[in-house]
Amino acid sequence: MPELSRFFGIIIRMFSEVGVPHHRAHFHAYYQEQVAVLGVDPVEIISGSLPRRQQRLVEAWAELHQTELLTDWEKLQAGQRPLPIDPLQ
Repeated sequence: MPELSRFFGIIIRMFSEVGVPHHRAHFHAYYQEQVAVLGVDPVEIISGSLPRRQQRLVEAWAELHQTELLTDWEKLQAGQRPLPIDPLQ
């Protein structure tokens, strides 16, 4: 699963789902032992959980990079490599 970004101990990854068009655009956020799946539009937790602070950081990052996330989603679904996305600083 390609890594899109990494910041403050949080890793953002996105799966390719070629042939599974019913899923909405989403990404996975990993922090220590916790994992959350977040929708891209709107940015919201679909499943899993993160500590409150890390959840807010991921949501803020996703809002800032929503267009890039959607572009990477389309690339992955077309069998292409996604582009890295700048981390929060």
